[in-house]
Amino acid sequence: MGRSNSDGVSHSLHPFLSSSRVQAQYTYERLVCESLTLLLIANMSSKRKAPPPVNGAVIKKAKTSSSSSSSSSLTDPHPFYKDAEEHGIVLRKYYPHEMSNSRALAYNENKLPRPIEQLQAAQQETAAARRKVQVGDAVVHWFKMDLRTADNTALSMASTKAKEAGVPLIGLFVVSPQDWEAHFTARIRIDFMMRTLEVLRADLAKLDIPLHIETVGRRKYVPVRIASLMEEWGAKHLFTNMEYEVDELRREASIVRLLAERGMAFEVVHDTCVVPPGKLITGAGRQYAVYSPWFRSWVAHIHTNLDLLEEFDAPARNPATARQKFEKLFGSSILEAPLDKRLSAEDGKRYEALWPAGEHEAFKRLGKFCQERINSYGANRNFPAANSTSSLSVHLASGTISARACIRAARDNNSIKKLDGGNQGIQTWISEVAWRDFYKHVLVNWPYVCMNKPFKPEYSNIEWSYEKEHFTAWARGQTGFPIVDAAMRQVQHMGWMHNRCRMIVASFLCKDLLLDWRMGERFFMENLIDGDFASNNGGWGFSASVGVDPQPYFRVFNPLLQSEKFDADGEYIRKWIPELREVKGKAIHDPYGRGAAAIAKKGGYPKAIVEHKGCRERALAAYKKGIAADI
Repeated sequence: MGRSNSDGVSHSLHPFLSSSRVQAQYTYERLVCESLTLLLIANMSSKRKAPPPVNGAVIKKAKTSSSSSSSSSLTDPHPFYKDAEEHGIVLRKYYPHEMSNSRALAYNENKLPRPIEQLQAAQQETAAARRKVQVGDAVVHWFKMDLRTADNTALSMASTKAKEAGVPLIGLFVVSPQDWEAHFTARIRIDFMMRTLEVLRADLAKLDIPLHIETVGRRKYVPVRIASLMEEWGAKHLFTNMEYEVDELRREASIVRLLAERGMAFEVVHDTCVVPPGKLITGAGRQYAVYSPWFRSWVAHIHTNLDLLEEFDAPARNPATARQKFEKLFGSSILEAPLDKRLSAEDGKRYEALWPAGEHEAFKRLGKFCQERINSYGANRNFPAANSTSSLSVHLASGTISARACIRAARDNNSIKKLDGGNQGIQTWISEVAWRDFYKHVLVNWPYVCMNKPFKPEYSNIEWSYEKEHFTAWARGQTGFPIVDAAMRQVQHMGWMHNRCRMIVASFLCKDLLLDWRMGERFFMENLIDGDFASNNGGWGFSASVGVDPQPYFRVFNPLLQSEKFDADGEYIRKWIPELREVKGKAIHDPYGRGAAAIAKKGGYPKAIVEHKGCRERALAAYKKGIAADI
């Protein structure tokens, strides 16, 4: 979901999850979880009474009281912090209260160090010591959300280091149940990761490379456990690809120092983004906060640095002695997810059929898309009934394919080898993939968006409704607005939703129901197979008008008009709402208002729970009041 309607590969709301975030003071994250949905419904009340670091884009300074300039304003929570806790947005088991607007702005004003700067400092301080480290008995690559052998930056570097020294390469994957709980990782996404690990282990085994998978019960012990494994294996070098969420960056900084103290080297490298964060700045030396000029800069930077699209070598085969030396590691099993994160057998079979796992399936999907649909993508991408998108968001979120591979494939299928020319459909798809880079760049420069704060801090002051019946109706696809309900039911069945529909249901939740956008953000993370924190957060910020480069708050999607425009024949609605399949013609968009009430009532389909026009007026008033609030 985002500024333009997109495929499942870009800025859309599909990707919803950050991986493992280290707990740290004033680390507040976007929290979303299946198990907490029921808690949220039960607790709802009616209403509440960058290397190198660059300056952020100018953001409107939120109004604050006279005491906001004091140090206490940076440690005090936001006045509405209890709402976020009562309704499951901030999980106090792991995170502090919602921060004040002043603290959020302190990052933008360079008064607080960004997590990327903390990692850079750790790397700089240990650089000399890391250079002196001699290769040990093995080299280790730590897999996270890069579950592939092809075009994997850190894995390729680790393999090169191991091959040059004539020692084995070991793969490591750490299961952290507390991170899954804290980040409310969807069961379907965990299932996809576990199935992907099976494919990855088999691929690595063909190269005599073991993949050790281990569960660490408490996430604060992950750094120490990794260090212990390194010592146990006699390894001196650990490689991994960088993740850009707050806790991940701080965790990596701590591991850099911990391993350096123990005479080991931890190399954290860029891989997820085609253009690493911090490379693109405005003429004023600031991070871009608007997508269009950022995208032009992104394209120009790649055209000038074509090596950014070069493919990294797959890992080399391990020495013949690897299997004997690390025999036990080759027997590492794929662990089952915790009971509260495990799918039923029936759901597991359905999702396995819908979403085959592993990098081979990712490349198969990419190839089929480029062969059959990419040329017409620009014209057809907005219509949910059409099979017009790539649905690669699932694979990009788990790293079974790189964004580089997607851009290369699009470029190579274009009539000219440019990213901003040639076939219009290909150009459009490239721009959609680029949104993923954009939102990750945003995380790095404005880290407070990982901490339950909107990009525009003053929008924290909006008085949201927490009407539990409305949230329940939205989540279950029972709002009485067919296009909204069809989309929500698609999620229930597939764990995925078309991006146009993501924007429709998000706008409906925030502006028609005036529910806190963070509840919807969390729900998506709880239920989507392609959960990616940056893209999910960016998409919800766009639709709720609280994020970077959003739609204006006074732009409110009319669900009826959206339905008529993007599902004119009602094919999508009829597919997902069986109660309405007998409704003929345009009545499908509004059965109770267009003469199909008897059919809808017979099927048990509900009447609309709200009236759009009145809700729009209420939303505009609430936004105006919140933005102007002196908090």
